[in-house]
Amino acid sequence: MKTLKDVAVGDSAIVKKLSGEGALKRRIMDMGVTKGVEIFVRKVAPFGDPIEVTVRGYELSLRKAEAENILVE
Repeated sequence: MKTLKDVAVGDSAIVKKLSGEGALKRRIMDMGVTKGVEIFVRKVAPFGDPIEVTVRGYELSLRKAEAENILVE
């Protein structure tokens, strides 16, 4: 498995697992990123942080540190 950080721009991935603990994991789940949801990577900033994705029909920006906690397939 790879993390969301490793997904190329223009590709989609399915969330398999959320790692991390406590407030960070809860925050990611509150943004709509849950197991089984499809994520489309729209853009990556020039220095790689943040990553803009589409989840459940809306755009979301995630930091690299947050994207590393999202395991995808």
